[in-house]
Amino acid sequence: MHQNFKTITRPHQRSRFRRRLGRYYYTWKRCWEWFSGNTKWALQQQNPLEINVFQHRTPLFRRLKALDMYLQVNKVTNLQLAATRINGVLLRPGETFSFWYLVGNPTARKGYLEGLVLENGRLQKGVGGGLCQLGNLLYWMALHTPLTVTERWRHSYDVFPDEGRTLPFGSGATLAYNYIALQMRNDTPNDFQICVWLTETDLHGSIRSNVPATNRYEVFENEHFIQHEPWGGYSRHNRIRRRVFDQISGQLLREEPVAENHALMMYQPFLEVRGG
Repeated sequence: MHQNFKTITRPHQRSRFRRRLGRYYYTWKRCWEWFSGNTKWALQQQNPLEINVFQHRTPLFRRLKALDMYLQVNKVTNLQLAATRINGVLLRPGETFSFWYLVGNPTARKGYLEGLVLENGRLQKGVGGGLCQLGNLLYWMALHTPLTVTERWRHSYDVFPDEGRTLPFGSGATLAYNYIALQMRNDTPNDFQICVWLTETDLHGSIRSNVPATNRYEVFENEHFIQHEPWGGYSRHNRIRRRVFDQISGQLLREEPVAENHALMMYQPFLEVRGG
C-alpha cells in the first residue's frame, strides 16, 4: 500500500428511503446557501471576451460495449441544454460560478432526456444523464487559469478503462443536482468568462478574459496506483498537481497540489495479453 493512502471499504447499499431523504435534505441545504448568503453568483451572459486563456474539447461519442447508443445521443441533447445556460457567463472579480445555480434542475419538463447516470455504484438510465462530461470539461479548464475552484467532487467510481483517455485519471468533476456541484470563484482583479458549445462531434469549451494571461499551467498526476482491496475489489488512486510558469519568461514559479483521488474500479484492471 502506498504511503498516506487508505483502503476503500466494500460499498454499502443504502435503502431507497435513506437515499431520498438525504437527497431532499442536501438539496434544500444548497438552496439555502444560494439565497441566504453573501456570495455573489455569476449570472450575466454576454458576447465572448477578446482573449482566450485556455480551451479544450472532448468527443461526444465513445464506442462502449453493452451501452445503448441512444443514451449517448440523448446526452448530446442534455449537454446542449445545459451549455445554453452557461455559455458566455461572465465572472467579475469576487463572483462565483456555480454549475447548478446556472443550469437548474435538469428535468424532463425542460427537455432533458434519459442518459447514463451512476447512482449508488450502478450504471443506470436517468433524466439529465451525461452532464458530468460538461463538469469534467469545466474543471479541467479551470485548472489552467487563476480561477479558484471552491467546490469539486471527485468521481467515486472509475467506470471505463483508459482506452482513448488523454487526460490524467481523476481530473474531472462529478455532478448531481444540486448538492454535488462544481463551483469556482474569481479572486483576481480581472474579468473571466466561460464559453461552452457543441459541434457535431465534440463538446468545446474556453475560458476567456479581458487581459492577457500572466501565467501558464501544467497539470499532471503522480503517485498513481491500482490496489487490490481485502474484500476482493480493485481501487485506483492518484494525486493531481500543477506547475505554474511565468507566461513570458517560461520560469517555473511554483508547484502546487490540486486534488487527491480514490475510486472503485468497475472493470477488471489487468487484461490478459494475447498472442506473442
